[in-house]
Amino acid sequence: MIVQQFRSHIYELFGQLLIDFKEDEEYGFCNFSLNNYERIGYATNITPEIVLQAAEKNVHLIVTHHDAWDFVYGMKEQCIELLKEHNIAHFYIHLPLDYIDFGTCNSLLKLLGVSKVVQQSRHFEGHSAIGIGEFDSPIPLEKLVEKMTCLLGEKIYFQKNNNKEIKRIGMVTGAGNGTNQLRDAMNSNCDVYITGEKTLYTIQYAKFIDMNIIVGSHTFTEIFGVKSFAQKLQEKFKDIEILQLHEEHFEVTG
Repeated sequence: MIVQQFRSHIYELFGQLLIDFKEDEEYGFCNFSLNNYERIGYATNITPEIVLQAAEKNVHLIVTHHDAWDFVYGMKEQCIELLKEHNIAHFYIHLPLDYIDFGTCNSLLKLLGVSKVVQQSRHFEGHSAIGIGEFDSPIPLEKLVEKMTCLLGEKIYFQKNNNKEIKRIGMVTGAGNGTNQLRDAMNSNCDVYITGEKTLYTIQYAKFIDMNIIVGSHTFTEIFGVKSFAQKLQEKFKDIEILQLHEEHFEVTG
């Protein structure tokens, strides 16, 4: 897979979303210095540890959901130094991957077993509007918690705030901790809200409105969208190899 082919396919996959969001803010290319890329490693985050792991595994290109954001002071500069040292390229795709049909939200909904996606997550008034999925038949909250735990491979937080079984899920993967997103789930008649981060006010408001809530980690609620993206690349470029780079479950406590 040559660089020009990769760039062209990115624009084919994401289309208008790459116009709606700015390059080097919500997606970006870094250190593309090779003629050909055959071994692709994917992860939710890029960190110095991820770059070193990629180097050990002879990865030519790392694709991630997150960049090393500027507010994690100094980490971006160190990642770039390591990418250059080991001659590894990096591509990240943030909000466009949240809102594409094969992206973070829809990938997790489908793995949880929903029969249909009722509403696509999208950018609305400066924040991520919820995605909505439905099961054919309602299931107990505890069964959904069990599914989430198995999928994410980590302990998750949940709060049972009513006795309804779960048919309709509202979801924002990653940092969906806003009370506005919980309110959207309530107004959309969702039986549970699933996300990847919580604050005091997330939990407080969920209890106040009697909304069941399930919270996994930011990293592992979003990894399935990155995997789907990597698989899209492999479908297009048969000669590439993809592999998941290991990330720790350090967001989980208890």
